[in-house]
Amino acid sequence: MGKNMRLVVGISGASGVVYGVRLLEFLRNRSDIETFLIVTKAAEKILEVEAGLSIKEVTSMASHHYDVNDLSAPIVSGSFKTDGMIIIPCSMKTLAGLAAGYSDNLLLRAGDVTLKEGRPLILVVRETPFNVIHLRNMLGLARMGVCILPAMPAFYIKPNSIDDLINYVVGKALDSLGVEHNLYKRWGT
Repeated sequence: MGKNMRLVVGISGASGVVYGVRLLEFLRNRSDIETFLIVTKAAEKILEVEAGLSIKEVTSMASHHYDVNDLSAPIVSGSFKTDGMIIIPCSMKTLAGLAAGYSDNLLLRAGDVTLKEGRPLILVVRETPFNVIHLRNMLGLARMGVCILPAMPAFYIKPNSIDDLINYVVGKALDSLGVEHNLYKRWGT
């Protein structure tokens, strides 16, 4: 991707906000990647419950952050160049909004812009089991070129901790964007 990558990061209201936090922890140490963060109101509550983190602690990890209702942020326009977007975790509500083109907040609008501009969009979906509506929405987006990346850790890495499992999922998301990392041991190495 070039020397200076611009990446939109969304954290929506699904269990698994630790994936989004780990992504931000990794990216904040990369001087070649500028992050534009959006956190939904539901995700703010889940961050407190699951991770014991305040919204200020999480937004401090990003280069830029915007309120989910700020439809004047630069990332609402296709003329603002980015190298892609990742929503980690992606709730089924957010998935449905993207699949239907329903852009009533900044997260959905940024996703819509990413789609219309043909930029990489990675959705780390977090729900189990999936129902037919979830699957239909994922299929529709996958047909548009969206990477559907369920938060499914692998066990061939021989995890020793929950952190190892989190790192695997975040690493797979980074792989989808072409971002080098050493978050997990690759098969055959």
